Amino acid sequence: EAATMVRISVLADALKTMYNAESRGKRQVLLRPASKVIIKFLQLMQKHGYIAEFEMVDDHRAGKVVVELNGRLNKCGVISPRYDIGHANIEDWVARLLPSRQFGLIVLTTSQGIMDHEEARRKKVGGKVLGFFY
Repeated sequence: EAATMVRISVLADALKTMYNAESRGKRQVLLRPASKVIIKFLQLMQKHGYIAEFEMVDDHRAGKVVVELNGRLNKCGVISPRYDIGHANIEDWVARLLPSRQFGLIVLTTSQGIMDHEEARRKKVGGKVLGFFY
């Protein structure tokens, strides 16, 4: 159980660091430590155009990620505790967390892996909410 708590804060730190860098107009930000969850989160952000490139740096410890920002990220964060969302409730969470239904995504961890809420809705899977970005 303790391990999960650590991982949440690692993701929280990474997202906060990224958000701060973006709001200060930085073009690049270093996240560390890196985790599988962080990488997956970044892949989703990248797929939807909220960040540019990112690169893993293996420092033989926990690893680091260098993220190129593109100025598109307004806000990102974790949701803690990781509430369970049934796929029927996804809409309620979208309304609660995102400023508009047109943009932004909620990231869920599901039995089929980590995905954004649109993919979860298509696959009709629910899961636990990890975080969001818009």
